[in-house]
Amino acid sequence: MSGSSTSSSLKVAFSHCVQQVRNYDYHHYLCLLELPASIRRAGFALRAFNVETSRAMDVASDPKIGLMRLLWWQDAIDKIFKNKVIEHPTAQALASVISEQKISKSWLKRSVEARINDAQRNVDDIYQTIEELEKYAEDTSSTILYTTLQAGGITSTAADHAASHVGKASGLLLLIKSLPYHANRNRQFSYIPVKVAEKHGLLLKQGERLEIRTDSREKLSEAVFDMASTANAHLQKARALAESVPKEARPVLLPAVASQAVLDSLSCVGFDVFDHRLNRGILGVNPLFFQLNLKWHSWRGVY
Repeated sequence: MSGSSTSSSLKVAFSHCVQQVRNYDYHHYLCLLELPASIRRAGFALRAFNVETSRAMDVASDPKIGLMRLLWWQDAIDKIFKNKVIEHPTAQALASVISEQKISKSWLKRSVEARINDAQRNVDDIYQTIEELEKYAEDTSSTILYTTLQAGGITSTAADHAASHVGKASGLLLLIKSLPYHANRNRQFSYIPVKVAEKHGLLLKQGERLEIRTDSREKLSEAVFDMASTANAHLQKARALAESVPKEARPVLLPAVASQAVLDSLSCVGFDVFDHRLNRGILGVNPLFFQLNLKWHSWRGVY
């Protein structure tokens, strides 16, 4: 393939990534627009990869097909790091970023493996503790921030620690927002940990099987409040590190602004995840306000 053909192909691949993120992860699309030009392309490729893996189970008509898609991505990462060509636009963009930047294979693999393990859970399997959910959030959300920092050549322990907390907050809040969706897909409320459900009287034991009660929105809201409080604690820890985080790393951590928006929206509806107001605008927030708030944080160099 000629140089011009390769360049054209990559241009199409990156354009595809931008469109994927815009269509399916709009608040992160807005966050990525605030990245310096030197990191933005990598940011979109990595976030598009996350879109592909996070939606694999949702778009599949059969769970087995969704799992096969995740296994395909697991194999694709190995091939990319062996410089093998893959005819997939997101994989091509990711391969280009990996060839240009020092990206850890382990973070990308961990992200896919976490989603594979989650996909392989039985329909009535419930996470046991909030710590297990935090681990899942780190493996799927924090890893994208770690690799984006790497793509920008940013090596900072403080930035990595902040990214860990921002990712955990973001991941936990995404799981909270998706509770009604998963309930409708017969995954009941398996993302409410057993310990949290038991504390709020939501746990039912059917012989050897555990179920989450769905008949009390008040008790469910109390459980959601506990989970959101854990996410908020991570957000506060990330912001407490702000002074020691290099300025060039702070735009990468702007998803913290989106997490705060989710927390504020949940608070406004009494942590009732079934309140339709959570689906308005961007993360339950007026779109103009969200974008202005994001711009304000970006301009001030804070997250």
